[in-house]
Amino acid sequence: MSATVRPIEDRRLLGIAMVLGGYFCFTIIDSCAKWLTLSGLPTGEVVFVRYAGQFVLVTAIFAPLLRVELVRTRRPELELVRGLCLLGSTAANFMALRFLPLTVTSSINFSMPLVLCAISIPLLGEQVGWRRWLAILVGFCGVLVIVRPGTQAFHPAMVLSLINVLFTATYLVLNRKLAGIDGVTTQQFYAGMIATVCVFPFALGGWMWPPDVAGWFCFALIGIAALVGHQLLTTAHRFAPASVLAPFGYLQIIFMTASSWLIFQQPPDVWIFVGAPIVIGSGFYIWLRERQLAKSVVTEAVTQD
Repeated sequence: MSATVRPIEDRRLLGIAMVLGGYFCFTIIDSCAKWLTLSGLPTGEVVFVRYAGQFVLVTAIFAPLLRVELVRTRRPELELVRGLCLLGSTAANFMALRFLPLTVTSSINFSMPLVLCAISIPLLGEQVGWRRWLAILVGFCGVLVIVRPGTQAFHPAMVLSLINVLFTATYLVLNRKLAGIDGVTTQQFYAGMIATVCVFPFALGGWMWPPDVAGWFCFALIGIAALVGHQLLTTAHRFAPASVLAPFGYLQIIFMTASSWLIFQQPPDVWIFVGAPIVIGSGFYIWLRERQLAKSVVTEAVTQD
């Protein structure tokens, strides 16, 4: 049975709601990971549970429906590298969460569009003009405000958050390369399988069970949130253009701040309010600029016709 591709519909409010739901699920993933690591569970074990849960759920739900189509890929090498990048970003992020508030990790993560814009030059052959380069530099100044290297506020785990950003940006570039080649469910299957297989040997050493009911809840929820979050974000693009959905990703800072403050009693400090708007503003400008350039290309093509 082959996967059915549903037609695109113009239901933008539904698409926006799905995007917000997806980022809420990602906040649940980070919150569960932080809770489990603070409870004493090894980071490798938490990463394993996150991906093993996703892998088992994807297989159980979609294998009976798609059968061989679930595992059929036309670019296995890209699926492998993509899966390793996603694993690297998750491992770095979960290690950082043991030491840093959610507000800090999420604010640093908002520099991802800046890194994505920069690495799209060598990896995708895209051209980036001086305006977007300036936005990238301004955005990294905002990251420096949050990180404050050389001061007592700096924590080495912030480097892990930056590594997470680099891996995530590379993962998204590979998503572009796989678009229209492998289905979303197939990509989820390989991402879960590759990470589960790679982390399994490390997860066995020093295995610990959650010490309380809250830990068991996080233990069970983290894989479910991963599956639902990725499905919501992907499905949202069937109902609304990426140009409409992209800015709503920045609202995740609200979810992260609420979780950090209410669950972990770690409110944002004043430098988050200074640095985060700089990073978000730079990423938002890059989005606006790319949208403007895309419109210019379409207008030029129409004029030539």
